[in-house]
Amino acid sequence: MSNVASTLPTGSHACQCPKVRHQTKRIVLTGGPGGGKTAVLEMARRYFCQHVAIAPESASIVFGGGFPRSGSPQGLRAAQRAIFHVQDALETVALESRQSAVILCDRGTLDGLAYWPGSRESFFKEFNTSLEQELSRYAAVVHVEVPALAWGYEKNSIRNESVAQARAIDERIAQAWRSHPRVLTVKAQAGFLDKLASAIELLREEIPPCCRNHLRSARP
Repeated sequence: MSNVASTLPTGSHACQCPKVRHQTKRIVLTGGPGGGKTAVLEMARRYFCQHVAIAPESASIVFGGGFPRSGSPQGLRAAQRAIFHVQDALETVALESRQSAVILCDRGTLDGLAYWPGSRESFFKEFNTSLEQELSRYAAVVHVEVPALAWGYEKNSIRNESVAQARAIDERIAQAWRSHPRVLTVKAQAGFLDKLASAIELLREEIPPCCRNHLRSARP
């Protein structure tokens, strides 16, 4: 599995601590469809150093690989089971590399609560886990909110929600993570470029100082 871990996307900038053994922590980047999360991740890939690994979104892997999408409770539960286990496996592979200071997760395990067709209790029973256990996986949660007008929002083969549905999902995601002790929010009211800069600045504060020193501020 270590060969797989070495292929995870990492930052393109070399920092001055290539031999430092970091204690790896996981950070969630989350938010509803159309909030700008994908753009933030693309900037993170270009902006951060090689010690920031990015774990891709499990839902995109599952649905992009042809998993059927169904609106029935049974279909929704089946999809979320697949997404949860892929998410867990992606994070495990990233942790096994033992080279990253931060694993930036494109969504986290608790995002599934926003899509689960049942109670919170049934979600945790399904995966034999607890809210506390899932919250403890992650050192911080950066939530990029969906704007009211969802500028540039487009449906595609993976994203099939309307703007109103995207905002409703965004609110449910916020509820799923609200108990985490470190939730950092990029507000919906901000303009697109401001949201990108704000998100990168929040992420920048979560990486070790030795990886941070060579970076300029993301704001102009």
